[in-house]
Amino acid sequence: MSFLITPHKKAILTAPEIARIVVRISHEILEKNKGSKNIALVGIRTGGVFLANRIHEKIQEIDAVSVPLGELDITFYRDDIGLNNKVPVIQKTSIPSDLTGLAVVLVDDVLFTGRTVRAAMDGLIDFCRPKQIQLAVLIDRGHRELPIRADFVGKNLPTARNEQVEVLWKETDFEDQVFVIHDGEEAR
Repeated sequence: MSFLITPHKKAILTAPEIARIVVRISHEILEKNKGSKNIALVGIRTGGVFLANRIHEKIQEIDAVSVPLGELDITFYRDDIGLNNKVPVIQKTSIPSDLTGLAVVLVDDVLFTGRTVRAAMDGLIDFCRPKQIQLAVLIDRGHRELPIRADFVGKNLPTARNEQVEVLWKETDFEDQVFVIHDGEEAR
């Protein structure tokens, strides 16, 4: 006899917790870079853009300076493009005119295998030659397949491979929240 176990969804971060993480990461970025003079932020589509915008606002509030801010679509830099039958959806890329010589902080919502970040670095380098690339993420869930680590982490969240991390942003989902979803699986 077999039965289906339904997916289980567990709340991990609330809107106030995400807001506190944005404040902390913003301060850490400023501290590591000795201020905002030589930094830029680039959000990786899609969730990374929302997080980058918030960090940008917080840095502007803290340091009274507006650092360069961009967004990067990595669709054509992914190593799995063409491996499935999905038609790629191209989104907006907007990189400030010249980030050469700056410390560019790539921003994403979830760090998993590292493949998205690798694609983002390839994309960024096509636009400029940064002095340094740093990485800020809301969630680091482990399971790296490439030697990539974040410089600024909101929350380390060890997960199982069969779990998913779902990040909701008020810009698209009307609320900020992070969940871990344990997929249902057939049991015997």
